[in-house]
Amino acid sequence: MRKDGKKIKITDPMYTLVPYIMEKRYDSMNMIELDIPIAPIQAYINKKRREGISISHMGVLIAAYVRTAAEFESLNRFIMNKKIYQRNEFAVGMVVLKPGTDDGTMNKMYFEMTDTIFDVHRKINEYIELNRKPGAQNNTDALMKTLLSIPGLATVAVAVLKWMDRHNILPKAIIDASPFHASVGISNLGSIRTNHIFHHCYEFGTTSIFITMGNLREVPKRVKGEIVFERCLPLGVVMDERICSGSYFARVFARMKEYFANPELLEAPPEKVNTILG
Repeated sequence: MRKDGKKIKITDPMYTLVPYIMEKRYDSMNMIELDIPIAPIQAYINKKRREGISISHMGVLIAAYVRTAAEFESLNRFIMNKKIYQRNEFAVGMVVLKPGTDDGTMNKMYFEMTDTIFDVHRKINEYIELNRKPGAQNNTDALMKTLLSIPGLATVAVAVLKWMDRHNILPKAIIDASPFHASVGISNLGSIRTNHIFHHCYEFGTTSIFITMGNLREVPKRVKGEIVFERCLPLGVVMDERICSGSYFARVFARMKEYFANPELLEAPPEKVNTILG
């Protein structure tokens, strides 16, 4: 029994067999580029600002993803040692840059599937504030410093941790300290004025999906026979295709786009949560 998930039985023999064929996460990576029209999101952010409520683009992205995961439970699954697991919690791994430096720290935030966009944004702000404090050290930083404290320790320790993870005996304290054991990894590359990328899903850990945000860009589209340019927020998404089918992911992205087009839908808790945590 893993500390972070429960093994689930898949009735479709194809998805039971796929992890035996594609054993590694880098074997099973699919990638998609999503251009999200920014106008509805910006209009919502501006409206909330006039009401005295601060909402960021990252807040809208994560809130939309959490809400979609509440409806599509397979988003919170992972593969370990050829078996499929449903995660016990919903965690988002994200890098935070230290003020005035190029150095960053990566840890993870925890969300409830019933969180509203206001809950999500509050937790993001708390996470960023905590990790940007001068001299702040989270449990991930502490673990890394320990591994590097003795020459050769990192090589042996990481090999042991990987073995323990494969055999479902990795301690909960290590899982909690590891940003690689998360429901999704997210990076805002637009904050450093660069384009989105297709970020790999780490082989170590359990993260099945990685999303990056990039610089805003103009995207051509046809409207009434004419080509117009629409300002969009580009997302680079990398997925472990072993957790669900392509058609499932297609429905996931269609639903996320509905939330991006109308973020007000995220202000109330979901009417129903399909994902069972704990």
